[in-house]
Amino acid sequence: MTHAMLKGSNVPLKTTTVRAVLRWAPGQGVPVVDASALLLGPGGRVRSDEDFVFYNQPRHPSGKVWLLGKKRVAEGPTDTIQTDLAGVESDVGQILLVASADGATFDRVQGLRILLYDATAADGEPLAYFDIKPETGRETALICGELYRRGEGWKFRALGEGYLDGLQDLATDYGISVDESEGLDSPAAPDELATTVVPPSPATQQASEISQPLPPEQPTVVPAPPATAVPAQPAYGYPQQPAAATAQPAYGYPPAVSTLPDPDFRLPPQGPQFIGR
Repeated sequence: MTHAMLKGSNVPLKTTTVRAVLRWAPGQGVPVVDASALLLGPGGRVRSDEDFVFYNQPRHPSGKVWLLGKKRVAEGPTDTIQTDLAGVESDVGQILLVASADGATFDRVQGLRILLYDATAADGEPLAYFDIKPETGRETALICGELYRRGEGWKFRALGEGYLDGLQDLATDYGISVDESEGLDSPAAPDELATTVVPPSPATQQASEISQPLPPEQPTVVPAPPATAVPAQPAYGYPQQPAAATAQPAYGYPPAVSTLPDPDFRLPPQGPQFIGR
């Protein structure tokens, strides 16, 4: 059975592994809501800064309280904290469950609800839920409720107490030491990240240059190869003629004799002469 809770009411928890889900309605200009938890020891204050579980410190050193992170379900975006109550140190008497909207007020967040589930039951119905209504709408952080010890068990109380100065003011109230120079700025949502101009890489620059139009191509004149003289072929069956001769002899006739005597021509030596008797 699911308990619909009113502000200030409480309900006993029959399970020791509790999943607390913050859920809100999506919409244009709706800020991102962050879930966090503070583990309070004696005197209702944290024992050290390690007792603050939030987006910059998502798991308690004991390993018993941790952020599961944001999701988007059919009803809207969520942020979730899970707690193993059976393993929480004995000197921790309260665990505050907190919602914050960095740089925005909760009048811009509609349908804010905290739901408690038995983390050991898959797809089970919520044990309880509480619809959180800011008192002024100018709050930037809200204590949605608290898990607290009662005897040997634990209970959940619906609270809905607001802070005007955000998560930093709330955490300081419970003993967290906040560095003023750093604060508790929420990580930027994807659509809030600044746009960075990145210079083009050498490959991109080269591609850009290649894509530019080239000047008109000029015709290239290729010089013709020098003519190679084909030597004249000798007539079939006759010796090759000197290079100066260009005319070919008629087939079957000896070549014409030059009209000019060869200056190097010499008669062969004559043999002995026989004189007849």
